[in-house]
Amino acid sequence: MPELPEVETVRVTLENEISNEKIIGVDAYYQKIITNETSEFKQKISNQKINRIDRMGKYLIFILDRDALIIHLRMEGKFFIKHDEPIEKHEHVVFHFKSGRNLRYHDVRKFGTITLIPLSDYLNTYPLNQLGKEPKDIDVDYFYTVLNKKNIEIKAVLLDQHIIAGLGNIYVDETLFLSHIHPTRLASNITYDETKWIIQAAIQVLDKATQLGGTTIRSYTSSLGVHGRFQNELNVHMKENEPCPRCQTNIIKMKVKGRGTYVCPNCQK
Repeated sequence: MPELPEVETVRVTLENEISNEKIIGVDAYYQKIITNETSEFKQKISNQKINRIDRMGKYLIFILDRDALIIHLRMEGKFFIKHDEPIEKHEHVVFHFKSGRNLRYHDVRKFGTITLIPLSDYLNTYPLNQLGKEPKDIDVDYFYTVLNKKNIEIKAVLLDQHIIAGLGNIYVDETLFLSHIHPTRLASNITYDETKWIIQAAIQVLDKATQLGGTTIRSYTSSLGVHGRFQNELNVHMKENEPCPRCQTNIIKMKVKGRGTYVCPNCQK
């Protein structure tokens, strides 16, 4: 699943490739991915230029002339840039450019979303107005207060994009390992020092993963065939029965809120 580092890798790659392209038309082969009314979407986006590509949490934001195009890749969304090749299976939305190239949104599970919002108000409109801050921007005092009001597992809190944006299953496991915190600890029991450790570890994990292009696990590859290399740096995630890099105790796998979770039972008591 694309997480913040993967989405940032996609953002940088696409911005280098398609900035200043003018959209002259859109084909939607699976219209439910577009959350706007389809004919209105096509009319509004036509003849707008892609000025730059931003990111908030796991959302890509194409800044156009009059609107912002908000894209959530969800489980398996990815982009390909092509010319006149035949449309392939799972290429559900195709943006045609004046240059003759086209940008194709490919999504096996069809969970991704594409939304067009007026540029004047996109930050104050769903879904971006529901996002928490990213770890690098979050205040320790604020986050500590939030945690102490949550009588649920710390892993569940860290996965909640309304509270803290950008962490997914892989990077929460890695963050909690670096913080020496068990994922089933109640958030309300996390100390102030542990709150600081969590934020510092999250920043460290996301920065390193972004530098390495994210993590390629199962079917995920980022835009244009860019493969993440952070999977070579993982400490616990997907390491069941392998020795902990810190204490050599075997990593165990468990379920937390239905999510596969990897833990060192010695380091994360």
